Amino acid sequence: MAAASGARALNGAAEPPPAIERLVERYLRRLEIELGRSRHTVAAYRRDLGVYRRGLAAAGIDSLEAVDAGLVERYAMTLRDGSATGRPLGPASVGRMLSAVKGLHRFALEEGLVAEDVTTDVRPPKPAMRLPKALTIEQVAALLDATGGEAPQRIRDRALLELLYATGARVSEAVDLDVDDWMQSDEVIRLTGKGAKQRIVPVGSMARAAVDDYLVRVRPGFAAAGRGTPALFLGARGARLSRQSAFLIIRDAGRRAGIPTEHLSPHVLRHSFATHLLSGGADVRVVQELLGHASVATTQIYTKVTADSLRDAYLLAHPRAR
Repeated sequence: MAAASGARALNGAAEPPPAIERLVERYLRRLEIELGRSRHTVAAYRRDLGVYRRGLAAAGIDSLEAVDAGLVERYAMTLRDGSATGRPLGPASVGRMLSAVKGLHRFALEEGLVAEDVTTDVRPPKPAMRLPKALTIEQVAALLDATGGEAPQRIRDRALLELLYATGARVSEAVDLDVDDWMQSDEVIRLTGKGAKQRIVPVGSMARAAVDDYLVRVRPGFAAAGRGTPALFLGARGARLSRQSAFLIIRDAGRRAGIPTEHLSPHVLRHSFATHLLSGGADVRVVQELLGHASVATTQIYTKVTADSLRDAYLLAHPRAR
């Protein structure tokens, strides 16, 4: 049944079978409760597995026992050609979605619900090595200056972007901060990263001043419109600022600063943080700790960025370089 059904389609919009839906919910609860995955990670897995469940439903499959490796391979093809999601996905996105699928099948095997994990030999596409895009120091300054002004939202936006650039925080780490996290010390901040791992990161004087200004002049008014959330960064209605709002904030500031916004996101400030530290002489292992990378190999990609910058400057400046 698996092969025949899988050959028909994996890209329809049929309702997911209840049995698989219940299994997915059990798996997500395990990720959250037993493994301590963040709510952002669990939400991403829920979205990715929703695509997989709908694909199985369209293929007439109502149990993971009816899935074989060939069907999972074909599912990966529908992700690449866009028939499963409405738009083609790159290798990194396909790999992420396959990771969720492989995790679900592994969980089903551990729970004794299937005889084997058919995804064991399914390999995600190898993504092309892409260097992080970082802003120049001048562009960062222009971006932050674009949040100037006395409007409450501008004061909050400046505090958020100053903090992102000063600490290299992921956007989820920044919007998850509570006021108590900030008040513990005026020189460092505790960030909670992937896998609920915590790290201590120094906060520069300009970011401290911007956040303190927001706390005194803006947050009380925003908080009065809400229901008493402890969140550090609030929207005008008093609710915790969302990741999506943070994206809009940096895009809006980028437009005002004259910076191309096509690929501008809060994560660009994280890339810029790492690149500028390494360019300034910081040790790669120190930057690894500040970013919360599990492996120094992840951080070392930024050394390639700075090496390329040095090479370009050399080629432009040295009279006998070319």
